[in-house]
Parts: sequence; structure tokens; C-alpha cells
Amino acid sequence: MMEKTMENNRVSVIGEVASEFTFSHEVYGEGFYLTTVLVNRLSNQVDEIPLMVSERLMDIHRDYRGGMIEATGQFRSFNRHEGNRNRLVLSVFAREVSFPDGYEDSTKTNQIYLDGYLCKPPVYRKTPLGREIADLLIAVNRPYGKSDYIPCIAWGRNARYASGFEVGSRLRVWGRVQSREYTKKLDEEHVEKRIAYEVSVSKLESL
Repeated sequence: MMEKTMENNRVSVIGEVASEFTFSHEVYGEGFYLTTVLVNRLSNQVDEIPLMVSERLMDIHRDYRGGMIEATGQFRSFNRHEGNRNRLVLSVFAREVSFPDGYEDSTKTNQIYLDGYLCKPPVYRKTPLGREIADLLIAVNRPYGKSDYIPCIAWGRNARYASGFEVGSRLRVWGRVQSREYTKKLDEEHVEKRIAYEVSVSKLESL
């Protein structure tokens, strides 16, 4: 059963380590740490991907900044309590890491596959330029009764297709993990720049 639930959420990223490791949390005496990996897009834009690593997987006290890292694992979420609200926090949870000298195929530096269930109605809209977009929230089962809630964004024909899905539909999604900067209004005088993470969908199907 565990093998099956691990297969429904697979991600691999290759990029440049951009920050030192910072402590995230501890589970049964095992510490988990976060760093940021810069992953290039074909458009020459860069996605800032949060990578979570166990202290038992690599030396988290070493400075890896500027070097390349390849990580495979799962895209995971957890709710962080901020005042009276919960904030969905996403990161790539590494199961394996390696340190390549570079990469030959830039189309394979950021890949994700999800098999889960739609847990909110799709939000379909068009941009001012007429581009079709659909926002999806997919729940992906994890061992021991847990689930990860992964925001996904589909474009064009995929967006139109996804707009007809019903809550509870089982979906398979292929794409990449992307970061997006946005502005959060805190009160009348203060705003804060934040980074959102989501899956940009290249292919999807309903089962």
C-alpha cells in the first residue's frame, strides 16, 4: 500500500542551490531542513523551488550554494497556523539527492506527476488578453491516512477541459512545479510580497 501511495506523487528537479539550509521541523528525532533551488524554464525565467531534506539524507551543515543539486521525491503540503488563519505551505520533499555537474536536457529539469482527487470546484477564467486558465486543487493520498493538497493551474484547451470536472473526480496530472510572486494586502497601509507554488499542467486526464 505504501509503494502505491508513493507512486501517485512523483517529482524531480535539477537546479542551483540558492540558500543555506534552515530548520523546518523534527519528527521522531529526525530533523528536516529547507533550502531554495533555482530551476530554469525554457523561457529563461527561473522558478524558486523550496526543497525539504532530512538531516539523514545529506550534510545539511555544509554550504552548497552555487552548486547543482538533483532531487527526486514528492510535492507535499502542510497547514501553517498564522494568527486566526491557516496557510498552505508547499515544498518538494526529497527522497533521493545527487550532485550533477550539469544537465544535458533542460526539458527534464522539472517534472511532476500526480494522481489524486479534485477537492474544490475548478475556477475557470480568461485573462484580459483572452488566455484561458483554470485553477484546480487536487488532494493526493499519502500513507497513514494523510493527504497533500496541491494547487494546479491549467491553460488553454486543458483549462476548458478541466472546467467541467466535478468535485471528487479522480485526475492524473503531468507538468512542472512553478513559483509565482504575488502581493498580499495585510491592512490598509501594509502589503507584503510572497511567493506561491503550484503545478503548471502540461497534460491531464480524468479517470
